Amino acid sequence: MTKPAPYPAIEPFDKRWLAAGGPHELYIEQSGDPEGIPAVYLHGGPGGGCQPSQRRLFDPQRFRAVLFDQRGAGLSRPRRCLEDNTTQHLIADMERIREALGIERWLVVGGSWGALLALAYAQAHPQRVTGLVLRAVFLGTKDQVDWALEEAPKTFYPELWRAFVNLLPAEERDNPLAAYGARLEESDPAVHAPAAYVWHDFEQALAVLKPGNPTLPASLDRLAGAARRIPDSPFVEWHYFKHDCFLAPGQILENAGRLAGIPGVIVQGRHDLLCPPATSRALAARWPEAELRVVEGAGHSLSEPGVGEAVLEAIEGFKERLG
Repeated sequence: MTKPAPYPAIEPFDKRWLAAGGPHELYIEQSGDPEGIPAVYLHGGPGGGCQPSQRRLFDPQRFRAVLFDQRGAGLSRPRRCLEDNTTQHLIADMERIREALGIERWLVVGGSWGALLALAYAQAHPQRVTGLVLRAVFLGTKDQVDWALEEAPKTFYPELWRAFVNLLPAEERDNPLAAYGARLEESDPAVHAPAAYVWHDFEQALAVLKPGNPTLPASLDRLAGAARRIPDSPFVEWHYFKHDCFLAPGQILENAGRLAGIPGVIVQGRHDLLCPPATSRALAARWPEAELRVVEGAGHSLSEPGVGEAVLEAIEGFKERLG
C-alpha cells in the first residue's frame, strides 16, 4: 500500500492572537474546511513553535486544523516568556482556544513534547478528545531527559558529547545540562545566545538517524554576537526540564487509565535516541485503545524517512473514523 503524501501547501483562513492571562497572547491559526473535522496540532520543544508544513498533515477538504504557538514560542507573545508557563497553563490554554473557536471535541495530534502535552490534556479533559495521534512519546520524567540529553549521546555520539561538554570551563563539566541552563538564565545575550546555539545544534543532531558529521564550535566565545536568530526552544526546554515538566513523578503513565475509550495511534521511530521505543511501548501496554506503529530505519524527527508518512496515515485513518 502506498503511503499518503503531504497535502499541498495551504494558507490559514483565520489568524488571531488570544489573550491568555498575565502577559501572554497566543498565536492561533486555522486552515482547511471551517466546517470540517476539528483537529489541533501540538508542536514540540517545548518552545519549538508551529511550522507551515504541519498544516499539510491534514486533508484541507475534510479537516478544520488548528495550530497554535504555545506560551513563549513562535509568534505567541512575549517571546520566550517563562512567567506563568507550566504544563497546567498549556492545558488551560487548549481549553481556552477550544472554547474561543466554538469546538466541542477535537482530534489531538502531537509529537515528542507535543505528545506529552496531548496526553496530559487528554487525561485532564477526556470528554473533549475524539482521538490521539502521537509521535515519539515523551513522558517528561527526569530519567527520560537524562537519557535523551546525556546517556544517549554518551553512548552513540561520544565525540559529540565530548565537544558539548568541553565547551564549558572545567569546573562546570560535572553537570553540563545545568551549566548550560544557568547560562540560558543569564540576561546578557553574550552569555545566553552562545549557550542557546549549542544546545539547539546538539539536540538537532540527536533528532535524526543520519546527522552526517555533526560538529560544534571551537568555543562559546566565538558565537557571541553571531548573525543568527537565537532559537527559543533551549530557554523554554530548560525551564520545563529544570522543573520536571511540572508533573508529578510518573504522572502520565500512572494516569493512563484516564485514556480509556479514546482511540489512538502511536508512531515510533525504531532508532529514536531522544524518545526511545520502550517509552511508547510502556504507554501502549496501559492504553488498550492505542495502536503502536514502529517505523523501521527512522529516528526521532517528523522529517525522518517514513515517520511523517506514518503520522499522515494515522490522521487519514481518523478522517474516515470521524467523518
